[in-house]
Amino acid sequence: MSMGKLAGRVAIVTGGGNGLGAECARVLAEHGASVAVADVDGDAANRVAESISAQGRSAFGYRTDVSSEEDVKAMIAQVREKFGRIDVLHNNAAVLNADQRQRDRDLVNLDMEAFDRAMAVNLRGAVLCTKYAIPVMLEQGKGSVIFATSGLGMQGDMSLTGYATSKAALMMLPRLVASQYGKKGIRGNAVQIGLAPQHEMPAPLLEIMRDNHCTAELGTPRQIADVVAFLASDESSFVTGTTLVADGGFSSHTPSLVAMRALFEKMGRTGM
Repeated sequence: MSMGKLAGRVAIVTGGGNGLGAECARVLAEHGASVAVADVDGDAANRVAESISAQGRSAFGYRTDVSSEEDVKAMIAQVREKFGRIDVLHNNAAVLNADQRQRDRDLVNLDMEAFDRAMAVNLRGAVLCTKYAIPVMLEQGKGSVIFATSGLGMQGDMSLTGYATSKAALMMLPRLVASQYGKKGIRGNAVQIGLAPQHEMPAPLLEIMRDNHCTAELGTPRQIADVVAFLASDESSFVTGTTLVADGGFSSHTPSLVAMRALFEKMGRTGM
């Protein structure tokens, strides 16, 4: 029997079929949770679940379009039937594939279908999963709802208007969960996720990003998953209604920091 900090818990990870979602599913299972891997790509969800099961842990895949209320209701019911409870919901699902990036542009050139899709998956999906998971959590008087957000929800950029708008809204949802259900044992928090490369990126781009971090290196998927596991566990029992920033300090400084650092180095002020 697992003795991890999530032993006996049941966790749902949406968008768990690949990327950060898959890593979060693996890490939650590593800490002892039984994990429901939900993804619009059912085959991908099953592959992640099978890889977790191969390590002697409990996981099952569910094909779920989180923007569909019927899909979400069915998934929550299946998880409850399979495991008997739901302790953790990690709202990680988001649409950001190549086609979406091309169409989710600046306001003037924004494809409204792409905007609507971003809101449907990223925001509506999180609301739907939360709406149907909380009643199950209330049965045991305890639960943790986690939302995956982004620095793009806080800082203006040249593109991804729909994505950024949806991620900004996700920072309000944990406050609503905490305010509405906190006295009944349900916690709500968000993770503002920084750059944690999951595939090869151009070296010059990585160098620019690294210069703007306050850590020596960029993040890793495991580092993000560790934060999610913290929020899922009793270690964070006094943390609710907030957004925990895991971005290596990228959003903590003024835009002029890198240029000022270079200037100070030219002036011989190397002790900074």
